[in-house]
Amino acid sequence: MGTRRLGLALFAALVISIGITTLFYINVTRHQATVRPQTKKVIAASSGLQPGTALTAENLTEINWPVNVALDGLIEKKEDAVGRVLIYTVESNQPVLKHDLAPSGSYGLSSKIPDGMRATSIKTNEVMNIAGFLFPGSHVDVLVTLRAVNGQGNVTRTVLQNVQVLATGTKMDPDPNGKPENVSVVTLLVDPQQSEKLALAQTQGTIHFVLRNGGDSATPDTAPVDTAELSGQPKRVVKAHPKSIIPKIPEPTTYTVETLVGTKVLVSKFQETNSEPTQAK
Repeated sequence: MGTRRLGLALFAALVISIGITTLFYINVTRHQATVRPQTKKVIAASSGLQPGTALTAENLTEINWPVNVALDGLIEKKEDAVGRVLIYTVESNQPVLKHDLAPSGSYGLSSKIPDGMRATSIKTNEVMNIAGFLFPGSHVDVLVTLRAVNGQGNVTRTVLQNVQVLATGTKMDPDPNGKPENVSVVTLLVDPQQSEKLALAQTQGTIHFVLRNGGDSATPDTAPVDTAELSGQPKRVVKAHPKSIIPKIPEPTTYTVETLVGTKVLVSKFQETNSEPTQAK
């Protein structure tokens, strides 16, 4: 009898324990469901995509995005992105944003030009394009060597800084293996004012490219270098002609003498350089 009672007690304790555990699990699950942030479906890249890629349903996917994390330009429908062309690189599972896309109807190189910017091309040679190590996406400084004028030496100055290379030759994407390739034309991404400077520089002298570190966006103020400075000669300083100085002639000293003659007063004036007196009544 005692054994039966003990078994019933143990069974009752087990049932109570399971019930308490179940209630605890249900409460924890409900709490986590209320705390878990709400998400929505947004469009992302199914793999890494390069600028100039025309988006298709195959290279797009849907990911969950937290509703409370604001990100301007999220796309929620594939049909809003399919057929558009990318301007910027998008990594795998990274959301595709509206400002990553070129305007509708833009293809090829024009699709990689953001609003307000321009693309301009420059003829190059092996030296100018840094032995073929200029790739689309590189950043360069543009220098121009101006020809001698009026007997003065040549001058090299920096025209543009931190300019992006859009294309090398007809290629808009870098070589995946980083293989250098000499091209005859390099296309740069510039703003309207920079395009004017570059067009003028091409007509006035020789253009050179200086390759930059992609993470370096500094634009230091650099002074131009002329031939005399390069050869170690002191810079020529043009002195202004001294002004002619006209010596000031001092005014002569005047002496005044009054003489009483009867009822008349005679006033005589004498100058230091003039021995003859000047009389005034």
